[in-house]
Amino acid sequence: MLLPARTAVLNYLYGVKNADIAQIMEALKPLYGGERQFTKDRYMDHVMSLEANGMVSLCSYDLDQNGELRMRYEINDDGRSAVDKYVDKKYRK
Repeated sequence: MLLPARTAVLNYLYGVKNADIAQIMEALKPLYGGERQFTKDRYMDHVMSLEANGMVSLCSYDLDQNGELRMRYEINDDGRSAVDKYVDKKYRK
């Protein structure tokens, strides 16, 4: 059984210092890569929703080697509390 994709994004950020969308998707690809909704736009929506709900914060941004905006996010205390409360430890890394 898999976590809902948005919860999986939050759970991934729980275990790393910070990450951009490409890093999040690369980490989740083995489990979620076969889903039709496994797209950059959808995962950007997940992260932005988590940010709007106060669970992650934008910590830095820059341009990647292709000149595209790369935004890095980190989980905050409210996000950590949500993972601690709602995500079973067997899903945490």
